[in-house]
Amino acid sequence: MNRKTTAGAVGIVALAAVVVGVGATSLGAAAPSASPAAHTEASQTPPASPSQTGTPRPSDTPLPTTVPTPTALPTPVLVPAPLTGRLVTPAVAAQHPIAVMIDDLSAARPQSGLSSASVVWQAPAEGGIPRYMAIFQDTLPKNVGPVRSSRLYYIYWAAEWRAVYVHSGGSPQAIATLRSKGNGQLVYNLDEFRYSGTFFRLTTRRSPHNLYTTGAKLRATGKHAGAKDQAYKPAWKFAPDAPLDSRPYGGSITVTYPYNTIKYAYDRTTNTYLRTVTGEKKQTDAATGVRIAPSNVIVMRMRFGPLNDGHPGAPRLEATVTGSGVAWISTNGRTIKGTWKKAAFTAPTKFYDASGNEVTLTVGQTFVQVIPGNYPVSFTPGSAQPPATPVPSGTPAG
Repeated sequence: MNRKTTAGAVGIVALAAVVVGVGATSLGAAAPSASPAAHTEASQTPPASPSQTGTPRPSDTPLPTTVPTPTALPTPVLVPAPLTGRLVTPAVAAQHPIAVMIDDLSAARPQSGLSSASVVWQAPAEGGIPRYMAIFQDTLPKNVGPVRSSRLYYIYWAAEWRAVYVHSGGSPQAIATLRSKGNGQLVYNLDEFRYSGTFFRLTTRRSPHNLYTTGAKLRATGKHAGAKDQAYKPAWKFAPDAPLDSRPYGGSITVTYPYNTIKYAYDRTTNTYLRTVTGEKKQTDAATGVRIAPSNVIVMRMRFGPLNDGHPGAPRLEATVTGSGVAWISTNGRTIKGTWKKAAFTAPTKFYDASGNEVTLTVGQTFVQVIPGNYPVSFTPGSAQPPATPVPSGTPAG
């Protein structure tokens, strides 16, 4: 019994030795043991630290800084707006022009939207009362009005752009023309009596001086009426503002209608003409509070006469919008006398100097004052010298 036990123990020990030998053989195959000499050298000389060898430890090696490459933003492409020369995006330059008839009776003042217009035409209506037609293209008004009725000669000015023509009714002559040629032949007819949902009435003013609309509504309704955006060729030539040192000091323009006198005072700093009308020392836009101050003022004489269409009271007018006539063009503080020409109802009205060269306007808004031959107009030139500083009262002279 003891012998068996002893033999078993010896067998276990022998098996363990075999296992250990096999394990050692396996480890030796994976990683051969160093030679005795190498083992002795290694045991006597400790391995050099990274700092001693000059090789930085991985933890000491600074990680490379990745500098992101800046993404170059594309330079926006800008083109001149066709009615003002302002630099705008191609999409804005392609917006279909919108022409709005605007009231000018004293009950309609101050009007809304005039400061946003690219071009504003003003001409007499019946009784010598002037009326505006504001053309919006690169800037749309928030509110615009009061909207009033149509007259034929305004349609022909709006036809220069085949504009969306916005009005509330009109003379029989105008309405007949819009019915036959208001689907893009001359203009796109946007009558309040047809598109009533595009308009609203203010409760703070009396009818008929309370009909208004918005630029957004007019854009949407104009598209519904068939007006499409497209590339437009500018009708006038534009250039940037003249340098400040070449602009005159002061100067003014006065245009008189029977029921409204308009004055423009040239402002050298802004290179604009500050507008004043009867009843408003500083004409402002009721929608924005902005002072009306165009960059260009054009006064053109045109033949007007009674239409004799049976209208009760003061007769409606007709005007000779094609042909040519006298014009004064004011820009950069200076006025020249020249001519206007319009070859056809849909052709642009162009302006020329005394030598027959087409004039160049300043980039920005233009007001066109149309007057019959008997309406007075006057121009006061500016000065090359600044105005004298007034001497305070009580200060001894010399």
